Amino acid sequence: MKESELGIQAIDPTLYNADLAPIPHSKRSWGAFEIFNVWSNDIQSLFGYTLAASLFLTYGLNGWAVMAAIILAGIIVMYLVNLTGKPSVKYGIPFPVMVRASMGVRGANLPAMLRAIIGIFWYGVQTYFASTAVALLITALFGAGDGSTFLGLSGVAWVSFVIVWLFQIAIFWQGIERIKHFLNWAGPLVYVVMVVLMIVVWLQAGSELLPAVSTIFSGDDSDSGSAVGAFLAIVGTMVAYFAAVVINFGDFTRFVKTERQMKLGNLLGLPLNVAFFSFIALIITAGTLVLFGEALTNPADIVERVDSLPLTIVAALTFFAATVGINLVANFIPPAYDLANLFPSRISFKIGGLITAIIAFFVGALWVSLISQIGVPGFVNALGAIVAPFYGIIVVDYYLVKRQHLDMQQLFSSAPDSAYYYVKGWNRKALMAFGLAALFSISSVWVPALAALNGFAWLIGAGLGGLFYYVLMRHHAVAAAPTRS
Repeated sequence: MKESELGIQAIDPTLYNADLAPIPHSKRSWGAFEIFNVWSNDIQSLFGYTLAASLFLTYGLNGWAVMAAIILAGIIVMYLVNLTGKPSVKYGIPFPVMVRASMGVRGANLPAMLRAIIGIFWYGVQTYFASTAVALLITALFGAGDGSTFLGLSGVAWVSFVIVWLFQIAIFWQGIERIKHFLNWAGPLVYVVMVVLMIVVWLQAGSELLPAVSTIFSGDDSDSGSAVGAFLAIVGTMVAYFAAVVINFGDFTRFVKTERQMKLGNLLGLPLNVAFFSFIALIITAGTLVLFGEALTNPADIVERVDSLPLTIVAALTFFAATVGINLVANFIPPAYDLANLFPSRISFKIGGLITAIIAFFVGALWVSLISQIGVPGFVNALGAIVAPFYGIIVVDYYLVKRQHLDMQQLFSSAPDSAYYYVKGWNRKALMAFGLAALFSISSVWVPALAALNGFAWLIGAGLGGLFYYVLMRHHAVAAAPTRS
């Protein structure tokens, strides 16, 4: 996009490149179906399935309550992303540019880099999970190898990991349209395979399946107080799973034609999608309890034990596609933008993605031997807690302080008197709000005395970030007048 199309007379090259520039509505091609597939690939990834299935088993809660908690989380996330997605639909800007309005044109690098670090971590982890599907396929076709391992991964696992890592770079390098097409067929296809897997497990389990489901749904919630705590923890854990996407949802909605299409895609992709997928996860998990004497939460393990070569091949390819799809969208695109925002004149969107992939390689390689040892829910909550306050800051700033009006020219200006320059490019009040809220939200994950808050650290951090920011900026909210857009 040309500078003249922005209405920008004098931009700062340290704040602008073509990848960060607003996308005009005439050049957008995403609709509700694309947004739906962002979410369907997210929850239907191998990591997402494992998390959803484990929630039915981890908390000892009635299965109906677990299902309700997961659906409630989907509704909460839907409303959260509607708020963060709207500004980028209106202006066509990505997250690191949007956050300049609240953090300052230089201060925006803080949330952008923290988000990039989290995205890189998730990218490495999801690359490993996608590689397990490829390993399943290679093992089914050619055998498992000699059994030797390095850093907890076998030779087949290492080959699979490298294949997935290279494949994702190849897709990303072809641009956002190629990623969109990849998502649009991977999302629906994975549903077909999951339904087929559910039917196969159901048929093999026979009459014993429903009693197994009843066992999961009976739970152990005699203590109503602990049951409420477990319910809230599940809601918080699921919200935290989506947290990284919630923060930077504008990276995707900048490609969407209208706000209505964004909201429809979120409705279909979150509460409705999460409810149906959780039901499938429940049935399959109960079936594994009957068939194998233990509840398996990794679909790759399930397919392997079902012992059907055709199903193994189709399922492996589908799980691979779904996991790669969300990895590209949620964990590759955001860090690429965030790194480009750090040095726009030197780092393009593609170079930012390449840096992301190189660092993430080592994260994924160490997942089995080191990173996974802290536990999946704790990992999800800790990463989410770090960036949670920025959600509250962004939303409060846009809706209450800026009153839904941004000045595109000044978002790319470092002039001392520009609207978003604050003090040397940093909004110190926003930085203070972040620090106070982040301290509490991270403590709720890691401090034993605050263990009761563990599951919903993200929601607490986001709420406190918004509250502290509003208190510190309330005079600006009263005095603020809509700026030209």
